[in-house]
Amino acid sequence: MLTVRPDKEICEREGGWFRARWHFSFDEYRDPEWNGVGALRVFNDDRIVGGAAWPMHPHRDIESLTYVVAGDFEHADSLGNDGRLRAGGAQVMSFGHDGAEHSERNGSPRETLRFLQFWILPSDPRLATGFQQRQYQTSDRSDRWLQIMGPAGEDGLDLAQDARVLVSKLSAGRSLDFVLPDGRGGYLYLIDGVARFDDHDVASGDAAVLKCPHELALEANDDSELILVDVPLRFRRVGIWEQDLT
Repeated sequence: MLTVRPDKEICEREGGWFRARWHFSFDEYRDPEWNGVGALRVFNDDRIVGGAAWPMHPHRDIESLTYVVAGDFEHADSLGNDGRLRAGGAQVMSFGHDGAEHSERNGSPRETLRFLQFWILPSDPRLATGFQQRQYQTSDRSDRWLQIMGPAGEDGLDLAQDARVLVSKLSAGRSLDFVLPDGRGGYLYLIDGVARFDDHDVASGDAAVLKCPHELALEANDDSELILVDVPLRFRRVGIWEQDLT
């Protein structure tokens, strides 16, 4: 089953120096109909003006994942890590139960930074706090699915949860498919472009929830950029999420 969520239905917040699209309940935004998909709990599309930053802030009991869409992304955290990524860059920061802090900054004084940041809930109460990142190129994801994150031993940055993140830069007229097996859920986001998800026409900013089993047929009607998050629908909740039934 595939359910389209139009761009106009996604929560938007403007803060002068930032513009955020919150796909699921986050911060002061609460929508009981949209609390995530399986182990995917948060999915944000953020834009930050030149030179601005989200200052250091804490998290725990999550895997915080980042995909850079455009601009100059700078990371810092309380463990002493730092890093810089451009479009196509991927980052995983795991926050164990003791927690840590991180920040995101636009490294350009003029160019807008756009990045996706989303949380996957772990099932291991012993999750270690850690940091990984990798810069991918456009050619790596051109007209194909590129797995940028997945369980240890698979392609991409390592995740503790049994989850996978795939991206594609799909040329007009090209197509992709994806098989979602039993027990899985997916969140598909058209970052930019015009496309067709199964028999649904979609445009920039539209998303879709996939519930198993499902065989996705995807076609780009214009040059398009996409991301797909594949997660377990049933999983063990740990830490601060044990009593969270959303």
